[in-house]
Amino acid sequence: MELDYVNETVFPELEGLKKKYFHSHVDEPVIFHRKELVNRRYPFQSLQNEEVRKAFDNDLLHLLNTLDFTVITVVIDKLEHKMRYRVWQQDPYHYSLRILLERYVLFLQAANTTGDAMAESRGGKEDMRLKTSYRRVCNEGTEYVLAEKFGEYLTSRELKVKQKSNNIAGLQIADLVAHPSHKATLARKNKQGLPSNFGGKIARLLEKGKYYQSPTGRIDGWGRKWLP
Repeated sequence: MELDYVNETVFPELEGLKKKYFHSHVDEPVIFHRKELVNRRYPFQSLQNEEVRKAFDNDLLHLLNTLDFTVITVVIDKLEHKMRYRVWQQDPYHYSLRILLERYVLFLQAANTTGDAMAESRGGKEDMRLKTSYRRVCNEGTEYVLAEKFGEYLTSRELKVKQKSNNIAGLQIADLVAHPSHKATLARKNKQGLPSNFGGKIARLLEKGKYYQSPTGRIDGWGRKWLP
């Protein structure tokens, strides 16, 4: 589960990249989907040309490096969670949301600002359950963050849920960095190095300043959280 605090002024830069490589048009914008990009499927078939792909990868890394966003990633081992908590078990997705929102509010508090929350739609029933879970966290708080804090730093107690087809920059950036951040979380948990592939390059970029960090620069437990 990924949360990016994104300044939506990144929209022109993101659209410029789409126009340059995929002829995106304002009336029919191309939407970034990581899976389709990786597999070079329509509308990203131009990436089948290796020179074009290398140029795009470099431009995408440069864009991610210059954009103003902060990443918080929560990864849960669903099997371990089920085995460890046989009596107390929460829906893993909703448990992750609670931990994610805790860190988001602490980030907003440290930055002395407020923020909103938006999730990508997963379907009617799933969306309603997620909205209910979000509302519960805001109204009841958690073990570490009181409900008053959620009310103070979140601009709404209602979760916004949008389709990626709405062409929202934050959702697309989250989609691009979520998988590399997930892999980085697993690697660092197992005291391993980051992959040498393009996803590993994104992960290294995130570690250089995009993750939410402690005052001493610690990432794990702050911008990256592993849940058993």
